[in-house]
Amino acid sequence: MLMFRELPNVYLHRAPVDFRQSINGLAVIVEQQLSLSATDGSVFVFCNKARDKLKILYWDNTGFALWYKRLE
Repeated sequence: MLMFRELPNVYLHRAPVDFRQSINGLAVIVEQQLSLSATDGSVFVFCNKARDKLKILYWDNTGFALWYKRLE
C-alpha cells in the first residue's frame, strides 16, 4: 500500500500543543496559527510539552488521518 505518491511538505509546529485536541483542533491550529490549508496534502507534526509524544495530521483526499506516536 502506498501512503504518498509524492513526498509531501512536512511542517513541524514547534510550540507544544494540548494532546486532548484531536483532528478538528489540530486542523484549526494549522489554518489559524500556521496560515496553511490543512487539506493540501501536507503533513503536520505536533508534539506535547514533554516532547515524548507526537501527533501527525494529514489529508488523504478522502478525509483526515491522525497518527499518534509515543516515543521511548
